[in-house]
Amino acid sequence: MSADNPAGSPLIFDRFLRYDELSSTLGALAAQFPGLVSVDRYGTSYEGRDLMLVTVTDRSTGAPETKPAHWVDANIHAIEVTGGAAALHLIHHLVTAGERNDAAALQALRTRTFYVAPRVNPDGVEAALADNPTYRRSSMRPWPHRDGHQWPGLVSQDIDGDGRVLTMRVPDPNGAWVPHHDDPRVMVPVPADGVLTAEMLTDGVQRYRLLEEGMISDFDGFTVPVPTPPEGLDLNRNFPAGWGNTVRGSGDHPLSEPEIDALVRAIVARPNICGYNAYHTSGGIILRPSGTASDSSLPPSDLWTYKELGKRGTELTTYPVHSVYEDFTWDKSETMSGASDDWAYEHLGVFGWTTEFWDVNFAATGERSSTDIWYVGTTPEQDLAIARWSDQFGQDRYAVPWKPFEHPQLGPVEIGGLDWFRIASNPPPELLVEEIRPHADFAVHQALAAPCIEIVHTAAIGLGHGLWRLEVGIANTSWLPTTVSARAARANIVLPLTARLELPDGVEIVGGTNRVRLGQLAGRSGFRLDGGSRNDGTPDRVLARWTLRAPSSSTGFSVSVIAEHPRAGTRVATVAVE
Repeated sequence: MSADNPAGSPLIFDRFLRYDELSSTLGALAAQFPGLVSVDRYGTSYEGRDLMLVTVTDRSTGAPETKPAHWVDANIHAIEVTGGAAALHLIHHLVTAGERNDAAALQALRTRTFYVAPRVNPDGVEAALADNPTYRRSSMRPWPHRDGHQWPGLVSQDIDGDGRVLTMRVPDPNGAWVPHHDDPRVMVPVPADGVLTAEMLTDGVQRYRLLEEGMISDFDGFTVPVPTPPEGLDLNRNFPAGWGNTVRGSGDHPLSEPEIDALVRAIVARPNICGYNAYHTSGGIILRPSGTASDSSLPPSDLWTYKELGKRGTELTTYPVHSVYEDFTWDKSETMSGASDDWAYEHLGVFGWTTEFWDVNFAATGERSSTDIWYVGTTPEQDLAIARWSDQFGQDRYAVPWKPFEHPQLGPVEIGGLDWFRIASNPPPELLVEEIRPHADFAVHQALAAPCIEIVHTAAIGLGHGLWRLEVGIANTSWLPTTVSARAARANIVLPLTARLELPDGVEIVGGTNRVRLGQLAGRSGFRLDGGSRNDGTPDRVLARWTLRAPSSSTGFSVSVIAEHPRAGTRVATVAVE
């Protein structure tokens, strides 16, 4: 752990942090690196916890708002705690860049800003990490019934007090499951014809019904409904992009939830944000928009840019890149709308991503999970491989033998099976750092691809009679255009580059206006889309000119030039006129 936790960084990656430890650790980090890190509150959760935003940049080279920025957030879903660890590791990666002599990270610190919200949903995460855990999709706010009434049915909870929520298997002659003949911790489905082979009848009980560990509200002695819990909100369906009340967990209206309202306002208040990434689990994949429309609906240049950035993401992390709509939408008539990456792209015109950390199937078998696993689940063969693979971390630690339990409502049951929270939704702590480490490099790569203006040419040309022509050449020296995307350019949602002068007393502008609009600048990515002509031109540059008059008594003076672009940063140059 020493390579990832040097003395200069208080961040740790051998466990998932509870809220109070997270808060104190971030405070210690800001105290340790005051020239790089600040921690601010950007809102309050439903249960009253502060929503924390970490800003990382080298303040000796400029304030955070004067540089193009990359945004990362995590833990919008309660049990996806690996995402929060990855967000913290990005911060760690940046503040320890000097120790590694990491040229890319140091360049990013000098010229870019990183905004990291490591725990968007602190209430749900705190419940998941509690000694007596409660697993929710997202928010703890009662919804859709605001009184929090629990309708009849199964209520998932830790009923045997072991700090885990596992699976109950209930003897049932008509049950859909039987134990695997090679490992009884794993259950396999009864064949479609219902005929059991001899090897499937190994434990004396033919069949079982499987239920999440928990109690049954208003049990009638026969039926066990699985109702939508009163905490049924999905905060990642509450964003304005494509929001719909037919989408499960979408909330009362876009931004109805305090966590998402605060997040959106925090992002919009920082117009220098040029890229966005949400950290989730699981799947071992990087997802990109759209979640609601085919690739053919995207501007072709944006689709190309997504693929180029994604190609580098795969090279760095090994994670394949998929379109949510094209590859992960089971039913194209029921799309995953209201998600954060769609909102970032559709409303802000920045390239948004969702990283789904950790593919336990890949770890156990060497084969990537199928793109329909979120709908059809794992196969018995995969479950068996996972159970056996997990034993290397401790026999029966994650694949738990079935233990008899006298359920107060169901009678004799057994509790056990795979601990999905600790082995499938998240990696074992022993593998956490290796899993999340490469994604910091991808975040740095995206940040350095963001547009960045520089003042690359200045000249003061004497015209006689106290007149001077001032020339200032400004260039976008980075890969993406100053609009970032074609979608943003088409919608005209990015303000133009401007330049203005600060003049000494007695000097006046007689040709032109002080503040000039200079439009948008291309980036190097545009030179790739020229049909192979290799005839670049200079769409990444612009020249501003002013005519100045100085007092006849003047022997020389200096003019400050301020070039500003909301996304590509602010640059200042001093021009000596003599």
